[in-house]
Amino acid sequence: MLDLKEFLNTKEIEKTKIYQELKCSKNEALILKELCKNYVISISSINAFTLLSSVFNRDKYSYLDALDDLKKLIERGFIIQNSSFFKNIDSNKTQNSKLCLLQNEVSLSEYFLEFLENKPKFELDKKEAYKDYLEYLRDEFVRIEFYERLSFIRSSSYNNELKTQIKNYEKYIKERLKKSKFYNVLNDLFKEHNLDTKEQILFLALLREEYTLSNENSISRELTSLLSLISENEFEQRQNKKLLEEGSKLIDSGLIEYDEYLNAFGDINRSFFISDEILQRMINFESKQSKKIKLENVVKEQDIFELIEPNTDINDIIIPEQTKELLENILKQQDKKVLERLNLWGIRTSKNIEAKIIFYGPAGTGKTMSALSMAKSMKKAVLSFDCSKILSKWVGESEQNVRRIFDTYKNISNTCKQSPILLLNEADQFLSTRVQSSSGSDKMHNQMQNIFLEQIERFSGVIIATTNFLESLDTAFSRRFDYKIEFKKPDFKDRLKMWKKFLPKNAEFEKDFDENILANYELSGAQILLIVKNTALKAAISKNGIFTMKDFLESIEKELNSSFDKTKIVGF
Repeated sequence: MLDLKEFLNTKEIEKTKIYQELKCSKNEALILKELCKNYVISISSINAFTLLSSVFNRDKYSYLDALDDLKKLIERGFIIQNSSFFKNIDSNKTQNSKLCLLQNEVSLSEYFLEFLENKPKFELDKKEAYKDYLEYLRDEFVRIEFYERLSFIRSSSYNNELKTQIKNYEKYIKERLKKSKFYNVLNDLFKEHNLDTKEQILFLALLREEYTLSNENSISRELTSLLSLISENEFEQRQNKKLLEEGSKLIDSGLIEYDEYLNAFGDINRSFFISDEILQRMINFESKQSKKIKLENVVKEQDIFELIEPNTDINDIIIPEQTKELLENILKQQDKKVLERLNLWGIRTSKNIEAKIIFYGPAGTGKTMSALSMAKSMKKAVLSFDCSKILSKWVGESEQNVRRIFDTYKNISNTCKQSPILLLNEADQFLSTRVQSSSGSDKMHNQMQNIFLEQIERFSGVIIATTNFLESLDTAFSRRFDYKIEFKKPDFKDRLKMWKKFLPKNAEFEKDFDENILANYELSGAQILLIVKNTALKAAISKNGIFTMKDFLESIEKELNSSFDKTKIVGF
């Protein structure tokens, strides 16, 4: 790091070793120096205007002259042009207008960071056999890094030079392979599925992400980033998109899988990864990644949690718009740029979304369904446990058994590729106000609650607690949750939406059937769904199989009379 220190501290930048090796202009070196200064104090990206105006004269707009220098650095692959936070711009695409650069953020590329660390250059003239599969795989990953650099400088004069480097490097790998004797599981896989060059590059790019243990939200896993590796322009990107769609060889053969999630702009993104079965085949040695196994297999080995795979996302649920907006704001935290800013400001310390949430409100208002829908939008599974069952199970045992709940969750999260959401259903059964009593059972109850309080305080990830009665929760627990979101009984408008959604689309209804009449009854979503099912059964066993208002009204009356909540009234 001596060269970097010299580069940062020396006023006459032309005399530094890094400047001489860069073979760039003085202005370009000054821009890189400013970015390096920010990087070493943990500021990875900076607005281009802020960058240039801090290096060059702001009063006379001299920084505008440096736009050419900034663009050259991007073209050479030294700097990455990131998208604006407020615009959904492809971060791998260089803007044609230099003035557009002022609106974007830029950061140092991996290529330049490796240059700073004086990593040895590859000696392509030495073509001895690979020692083992891992050494070969490392070279394949370097090859992917070349393609990543190429994706940044498609329209640059350096394009042809880099293509030549890639061609020579691929030739270098092939010649070393010819002399090698290890079992090449990767080559066998490519032959088995008859993958062409583009498909191989996509697979290798994702395999590199698995070996480097990148998280599931890594931008390198996204559709646009992957397509940029194998596409010269936007037209080719559209053509190559079919390689990562349903029906493609990579997807249909089970080589790779993908998850869909909402980004901060409300758009659906896809994140790709190597399937667990193929990954186990690729890794034939002891490593951290080899321990990343399927969540369902891990859950089978314990008796605390129920594994739930969500099948509805946030757009499928019917809840008040204000409540849905709160949920969507929480989901926006998974956007990479949002997380970076929160980390920069010291609000967050993790690269992944973290949230401790309480959903409270009457039974049947969509709390659990909303939790599952959020999990689907976060592309996460759910580990759920019923607090009422846990309470009866652990009473009389040591506090270590309570810690076991969170310890087991932590072990599962560390073992699997993706951390699930922890769902505490009926939290009011366990997190109620602590009581002042000398009885043994009350003391045990209070002791367990104290341990629960401690574990929630230290919890890392996403935890959602549902309760029908927020008032019953201990205030100490309430303070530990970031979000407390109320779920109200649906109003007429939402009830009407629910009736229209739940009523069978292909059923026969009597003449003058009117959902508006049904929506006048103050029912929860769960009650409406139950009434539809009960009435459907009645219609199915009738002679004509027709849905009638009379049957629905009878089912509604029965539900209202049998409900434990006697506050429900008819809303005419």
